[in-house]
Amino acid sequence: MSSASCTTCPPIAGAPPEPTQAHWPAVAALALGVFGLVTAEFLPASLLTAMAADLRVSEGTAGQTVTATALVAAVAAPSLPLLTRNLDRRSVMLALTVLLLLSNGLAVAATSLPALLVARVLLGVALGGFWSMSGALALRLVPADRFARAMALILTGVSVATVCAAPIGAWMGEQWGWRSAFWAAGAVSVVTLVFQLATLPALPPRDRPDLRVLAELLTRPDVRVALLAVLLVISGHFAGFTYIRPLMENVTHLSVGAITGVLLGYGIGGFFGNLVGGAIAERSERRAIVAGGSLVALLAGVLLLGASSVAVTAVAVVLWGFAFGAFPVGFQTWIVRAAPDQAEGAGGLLVAAFQVAIASGAIGGGLLVDHVGAHGGPLFALGSVTLGALLVWRYGPRPAQA
Repeated sequence: MSSASCTTCPPIAGAPPEPTQAHWPAVAALALGVFGLVTAEFLPASLLTAMAADLRVSEGTAGQTVTATALVAAVAAPSLPLLTRNLDRRSVMLALTVLLLLSNGLAVAATSLPALLVARVLLGVALGGFWSMSGALALRLVPADRFARAMALILTGVSVATVCAAPIGAWMGEQWGWRSAFWAAGAVSVVTLVFQLATLPALPPRDRPDLRVLAELLTRPDVRVALLAVLLVISGHFAGFTYIRPLMENVTHLSVGAITGVLLGYGIGGFFGNLVGGAIAERSERRAIVAGGSLVALLAGVLLLGASSVAVTAVAVVLWGFAFGAFPVGFQTWIVRAAPDQAEGAGGLLVAAFQVAIASGAIGGGLLVDHVGAHGGPLFALGSVTLGALLVWRYGPRPAQA
């Protein structure tokens, strides 16, 4: 998720003392951790058909592996900063990376849907904890005037994972079976763990969030609006993204090779969307989110009407990836500005909202796909993202609030 302050902005009131030296290798280690987590989280989207066939379940049911991860992450995100508030953050992040490695190993060995769900539950714990603390740790690793750059680097992990996970996962699944993609994700986890051991400095606990702090954060209007906007926008996006492969197979009738190419385009679009979204969010996170949401809603409508066309579908999916790039950076900027004095707690609530939204999108999209066909994902996305974009346009933060 993403960036917060710009070099021309005044210091944020209530923020803790800032570091005087930037620890860029440690920031890169966080980016690598995010890359591994996002890769593992979104692999099912590119492997859904193969996973469903192998495990003998419907595609909508197989999509609930995304739901399981998201629901657990939604609980873990606000809980882990509380449960580990007396522990060095370096040790916590290393432990979460170990959980990521274990999750990938169990996914490789899974021979049934319940076994795969266990692996995805462990991934949810790692995902929620890592995401909730990454923004707060970035604040401690670089001076305030470089925070936006640090978060952009961390979000590069998301962008690169978006570029790599879906197309490479689809290709590996076709060549060697869907488990091979999780073998590769496990190898990435090992590299991540070694790099973090070498670069992360000691990070004694500082914010020490508790339930009272979380309750106080929910009384802040900006925080409440941001969380509601996340629920609407992100659930819509993931209803469309989780079931995009069935749409391309059953409506557009693309081959696996063509699907791999389109998903690669989606990832590349997401990479550049993150850069553009970050540039817009430095000036106005509200405009970044509204621009991305408006484009996603438009593209969902295009897919509803024209998914039978190969060209229309390919262009729409690539542009969808570009539009999504604005969301993590916009929402993370918003939440950090709304609660700089409790960055870990606010980050936990934001990640929880993201994961609840992902689960809602996977469930809602799965129900529609199973009952009305492959167009169900874009249909859910059109309604939910439109409502979210309108909410942000009306109640999102104005420049004066930043």
